[in-house]
Amino acid sequence: MPNRLMLTALSWVPALGCGPDPEAGMSVGGVPSEIEMKLAQYDQVRLTGDLTQLTDSERAMIPLLMEASDAMSEIFWQESYGDRDEFLASLDDPAMKAYGVINFGPWDRIDGNAPFVPGVGPKPAGARFYPEDMTVEEFESAVESAADGGEALKSLYTVVRRGEDGGLEAIPYSVAFADATNRAADLLQEAAGYAEDPGLKRYLELRAQAFRTDDYQASDFAWMEMKDNGIDVVIGPIETYEDQLFGYKASHEAFVLVKDKAWSERLARYAAFLPALQRGLPVSPEYKSETPGADADLNAYEVVYVGGDSNAGSKTIAINLPNDPEVQLQLGARRLQLKNAMRAKFDRILVPIVDVLMAEDQRHLVTFDAFFENTMFHEVAHGLGIKNTINGLGPVRQVMKEQASGLEEGKADILGLYMITALQDMDELDPGHDIQENLTTFVSSTFRSIRFGASSAHGRANVARFNYFQEMGAFVRDEGTGTYRVDFEKTLAAMNALSEKILTYQGDGDYDGVVAFMEEYGAIGAQLQADLDRLAEAGIPVDIVYEQGVEVLGLSD
Repeated sequence: MPNRLMLTALSWVPALGCGPDPEAGMSVGGVPSEIEMKLAQYDQVRLTGDLTQLTDSERAMIPLLMEASDAMSEIFWQESYGDRDEFLASLDDPAMKAYGVINFGPWDRIDGNAPFVPGVGPKPAGARFYPEDMTVEEFESAVESAADGGEALKSLYTVVRRGEDGGLEAIPYSVAFADATNRAADLLQEAAGYAEDPGLKRYLELRAQAFRTDDYQASDFAWMEMKDNGIDVVIGPIETYEDQLFGYKASHEAFVLVKDKAWSERLARYAAFLPALQRGLPVSPEYKSETPGADADLNAYEVVYVGGDSNAGSKTIAINLPNDPEVQLQLGARRLQLKNAMRAKFDRILVPIVDVLMAEDQRHLVTFDAFFENTMFHEVAHGLGIKNTINGLGPVRQVMKEQASGLEEGKADILGLYMITALQDMDELDPGHDIQENLTTFVSSTFRSIRFGASSAHGRANVARFNYFQEMGAFVRDEGTGTYRVDFEKTLAAMNALSEKILTYQGDGDYDGVVAFMEEYGAIGAQLQADLDRLAEAGIPVDIVYEQGVEVLGLSD
């Protein structure tokens, strides 16, 4: 593959999490600089995988998919900041460059998007999807006066720019990012030529076409219909987290994945329970009137390459797609558990956190199996609840605007826990399953996710849930030891209460109610901040960063 800057590989980044680089601007006396301390928040993980199960043709696809993923990184730089090369050339400090690569720009994604480059102002709420001088009122006025009802301006797949008359106009992604989208399309088409699985071949061909037309629904359906492929790729404009102005615009990202077939077989049967679990949700019937697909896939994977939005700041450990509500209602969704990424975060981050913040006699209840289950059912839970408001206001995603992502992640967290408790009551979990492990691991994981910062949808959701659960008595802090103890009965009560609240907000399209809830519960209090500071003082990383590429996978020969 071409030797581009290879920002996603981070091969030149100094041993993240393993001490500062001697050439990266140490202060007098060998004390790490502020930016080196920021770098140390990330622990470097090599993205390797078991490729022995793959055929020669599947192995030949991987470098092509990696290169297409690099095109997603190229586009995401434009969406999140602007000119990548110009930005990096403006930085002299290698540590500053490395941190800029991790964050796709000068704003710290695990510190509320605070700028870390001197002279840089606040990050625009709409990133680079909209003109920086555009006001909310101007956009809404343009939507109201547009001949198409503003659909193009609000589309997931357009950027908004000023036309020659100074007004707002929508530019399709395939036009705005033509070089990169056409290159990605060509690479996917080439990869399709190696595909032995008919479903994978069809998906790659349709996804290539989607990059040229900005119509992704057909490829989403094709992706859902794949069943037997050994490798997978999630690629394109997908999540809307980066657009914190309206939550309308999808960012470009990519995952290259190798299926863990043994674990996938263990997980496959749970999707069949979705309709029954939907009926049992702790909310009035009108808020659970939609029927989720019961034939969705639940599989485990090793992630071997990431690009774009999925490689910015904190790293995901599971995927729930597609986001298209029509596809979800017809076919459900696929839930992809990234087992190697999950294991790295559990061992390197969660276990050390537990040793600092959880009651000593409950630490044994924090287990990888429970962590895996909680994460898995978080993704499954995205399929529960309701996608369209019950009062005709439209899709929940649109009505909730910039609050949509945080609310949806909060829903998935809490309903994932609900699913585990319901399945245990149904005797559908493994014999000897201990729900206390799930509850303790759930509470402990909150500390890990909160450290992503309030700028993250997951981070906002976790802060609000922490404060709500604390108010409900789900856990208490021992002032003498500075540790937290889980009250299992009150945790279950808080779970049901918060589930009902979130599902009602979504069903009613109660945007103002969500804003008020987040204002009340979404701030990190002084005591919580002090405890988070203890984690930093203990040198516990906040997240991981990937060392990745064909060389890491042993495919460079």
